Formats: sequence, C-alpha cells, structure tokens
Amino acid sequence: MSVDKTQNDELNIHKSPKDLTSVTTKTTENLDLQSQADEIFYHDSRLSSSLSSRLISMISLVGVIGTGLFLSSGGTLATAGPLGMIISYIFVATVIGANQIAVTEVTCLMPITSGYIRHAEHFVDHSLGFAMGICNIYSAVIPTELSAVVLIMTYWTDLSPAVFVTIFGIVIVVINSYNVRWYGEIEFCFGVLKILLVICLIIVGLVIDLGGAPNHDRLGFRYWKDPGLFSERYATGSLGRFLGIWKSVGTAVYTFSGIQSVCLLAGESEYPRRAIYRAAKRVFYRIAILYFTTVLVLSMIVSHTDLAISKPDGTARGSAFVVAIQRSGIKVLPHIVNAVVLTSALSAANLDIIRSSRIIYALASKRQLPKIFLKVNNYGLPYVAVAFCCSFLPLAYMTANATSAAVFSWFQNITSSCTLLNWSIISINHISMSRALRAQGYTRDDLPYKFAGGEFAAYYSLFFAIIFLLTGGFPVFIKGYWQFSTFFSSYFIIPLVLIFYTFGKLFWKTKLKSPHDVPLKPLFFDVQQRPEPPYPKLKGWQKLTWLWA
Repeated sequence: MSVDKTQNDELNIHKSPKDLTSVTTKTTENLDLQSQADEIFYHDSRLSSSLSSRLISMISLVGVIGTGLFLSSGGTLATAGPLGMIISYIFVATVIGANQIAVTEVTCLMPITSGYIRHAEHFVDHSLGFAMGICNIYSAVIPTELSAVVLIMTYWTDLSPAVFVTIFGIVIVVINSYNVRWYGEIEFCFGVLKILLVICLIIVGLVIDLGGAPNHDRLGFRYWKDPGLFSERYATGSLGRFLGIWKSVGTAVYTFSGIQSVCLLAGESEYPRRAIYRAAKRVFYRIAILYFTTVLVLSMIVSHTDLAISKPDGTARGSAFVVAIQRSGIKVLPHIVNAVVLTSALSAANLDIIRSSRIIYALASKRQLPKIFLKVNNYGLPYVAVAFCCSFLPLAYMTANATSAAVFSWFQNITSSCTLLNWSIISINHISMSRALRAQGYTRDDLPYKFAGGEFAAYYSLFFAIIFLLTGGFPVFIKGYWQFSTFFSSYFIIPLVLIFYTFGKLFWKTKLKSPHDVPLKPLFFDVQQRPEPPYPKLKGWQKLTWLWA
C-alpha cells in the first residue's frame, strides 16, 4: 500500500494544476453519481436477493399459465370460433411480444422492485408512478385467482364457497409469510406441474382428435367444417364474425396478463440484468409455443357451439379441456386435470400478493405511502405490505352470495383492463427512455441489453393496448347487452388512474420530465459498478434446462 501511495504521489508531482483539477472533478462527479445510484437502489438492497435466474424464469412462466388458459379458453372458443380464437391469440401475442421487448430493455437498465411502476416515476412523471402503483395494487388485491379456486372446487363438491375461500386463503398467507426464496421454490414446483399439464393436454387432445380415445371417434378438423371456422356475436355475417374475434381479444389479454411480472422482482434477484433479459426472452417463446399449440388442439376437439362451453353452468365443468376429455369417454383424467388447474390458480393468487406487496413497498420508499410499509423482517420480507395485501383476500367471500362464474367474470374484466393500462405505461416508459437517450448523447448500443426493433415495438404495443382498453367492454354499448357490472369492471380503471394522477400533480406539484431531465447517468454508472458475469454456454444434456430455467 505504501509503495502504491508513493508512486501515486510521484506521478501527481508531475501533473499540472489543470490535470489535478480534472482528476478532482472526475472524482467528485463519480461520488455524486454513486450517491444518486444509491438513492435509486437503496431500498431494494434491504430486500432478500435470493432469487436465482432459474426461479425468476419459472415465476415469470407460472404468472402467465393460469386460469386464463385453463378456464377461460372455452369461452373464447365459443365467442370467436376455432379460427377466430387462434387469430385473437396470435394478435394479442404480437402485442405482448412487443411489450416484452420494451419492458425488458428498460428493466435491464434500471432493475428495481416493482419494475414499470418505478420506471414511470423515473422516466415520465413522479405522479404517474404513484397513480399506476395505486391502480396495480387495486387490481392485484382483488382476489381474482382465489375466486377461480372456488370455481374449480365446484367440480367436485357443492359445499359453500366460503369453506374454500377460508382454506386456500390461509394457504396463501402462509406461503407469503417467509423468505421470497421459499415462495420461489414453491412456484418452481407449481411451474413444473403446469408445463407437464399443458404438454399432457396437447398429447391427450391429439389422441382424442385422431380417434385413440375410448369412444374411437376420429375428429380431425370436423368442427372446423361444421359448425364452421368462426362464431357470430352481436350481429350476423362478417360484422358478427369480426365482433366475435374482437370480443375474444379481452379474454386473450387476461390469459397473458401475468407476463409483465418478469420485471417486478428484479430487485430481489442475484444478477438482475442478465436474469431479467434471459427470463423475458424465454418466457415469451415458451408461452407462444405452448399457447398456440394448445388452442390449436383445443379447436379441433371441442365444438364452439357445445352448450357446456357456450352456456356454462357456472362451474369448472365448463372448462373446454374437461368437456373434451369427458366427451371422449376418459373418466379419470378430468379429475387429474382439475387438480393441476387448482394448483395453477393457487400459484397465480400467490403472485398477486407478491406483486401488490412489492408495489406498496416501492411507493413507500418514495414517500408516497406511509413509512410503516417499509418494515422488513430478518428474511428481507416486507411483512407489513404483505399483511395489508392479504387482508383483501376475504373479498372472495363474494362468491358465496353471487354465482362463482359471475364474480370470476367481474374480476377477470378488472384484471384485463389493468393489464392493458400496464402495457400502455410500459410502452410510454420505453418511449421516454429512448427520447432521453438521444437528448443526452447516448445510443441504444449503450444499453446493457437490447432487442432489434425496440423503439418500433414500444409504439406498436402502445397503440393496440390503448385500442384494446377503450374497446374492452364494447358489448355493453350494443342494444340489449347493457350490464352495469360489466361496464364498471371494464372501464373503472381509466377514471381511477386519472383521479390519482391528478391528485399526485396537485399534491407534489410534479411536471412531466423533459428528455434532458431524465437521470440516466446514475443508471449507466450502476451498470459499470455492478458488472454481471455472462451465462456459461450450455453443452449436451445441459440444453434441456431451457425447459425450466
């Protein structure tokens, strides 16, 4: 140490005053950038950083494969018809693929807990982050998935829904009351079950379609010919077919609704930038392949005019998969499928608690919610925020007073509208980041991770997310289809975000950030100060880990 110091002193003797001033200025600038970076990432450092890339990838996957695919796909088929359903899924997949590009690029530059909520505050407007945080909390604490659990249990028993709300509510509380790694490992197990179930359903569907089921009825593409490729809704002819497809878009959005969760736990992972980049790419490819194959097979084995799915009785018996298996004469498999679907709904309910509690923690870290929500236990768990979110689980008792299917439909509309609002804000965050990069002399090559066509993807997803949001409840405006509950659940999110955004503007007197005012330097400084090692290349059998890691 003394030798190094002597050498440095000798070197400094020969430096001109101008050089010494330059060194001092640079050191001061680095200290200032370090201080700004610490302010941005400080509260994340108090949380547990125990989520590996394997767990991040699987949590992202299980957040998408859920009740939307297993319970709602039958309604989508009945609404749009076989080809109409496939078109709606592919269309929505292009929008969410573009949105994934946007959220991943921003998150890899700024990997923090609650992701796009904090990004909105950092890149766009302090008040927008607050308003989006409140709306996401509102959406996540609504126990959509717990009500789905009740719906699933009706397949086996007619017991009061309140019994299952109590039992599974306690399970959810227990799972979320320990280290986040505990939650991650449980979700990993659920994820493996989900993937195996989807693969099993695809194989069984093909067996049924080719006549290998006990009834030996070879279906082929029979249902594509009769009753046809499309279903007509709200009108006849081409207009009716188009409206059927457009209506099914809302269900497809709900099916994909958990995919943006990939960025929410960035602050609790070991190497957040590389973990998020890898997880985002893989989860989209996996979901695209699994979903497209599943809906294709489903369209071949169930008629879209089947009363079991077009006019369900309000129980899990309306699941298109269960209907197809029962029609084929297979007796035991429907119970197995329903059991795995139950774990699917349970894992999605867990993710809602994780998502909402981390958003509450993030808002509290910016002094937008009471400081009590910043309390963290020895395991790095924000237990006060978790307890607050769990306190809303009793809302699922509504299923005891209304039909389970109706309550699930209300909650589904709320989730879909909030999802579309999130997609819009994610795109706006990316557009704001891109404008700031250009204004401050950076290029896209300076980003730690990037995708081809990133800027176009943000505009594409923003345009269609807004269109989907504004037209999500369009049937209520057609004569004879007005329902206040549907209108409220589809559009309430819009005035809600405007109210809280206006409140934030008035209370904190914030302004939209100009591209020159967005603090990019601390983010790039953090990228340099926290380098992450690249993933080792997979060889041989190791490549099979692509399925789950």
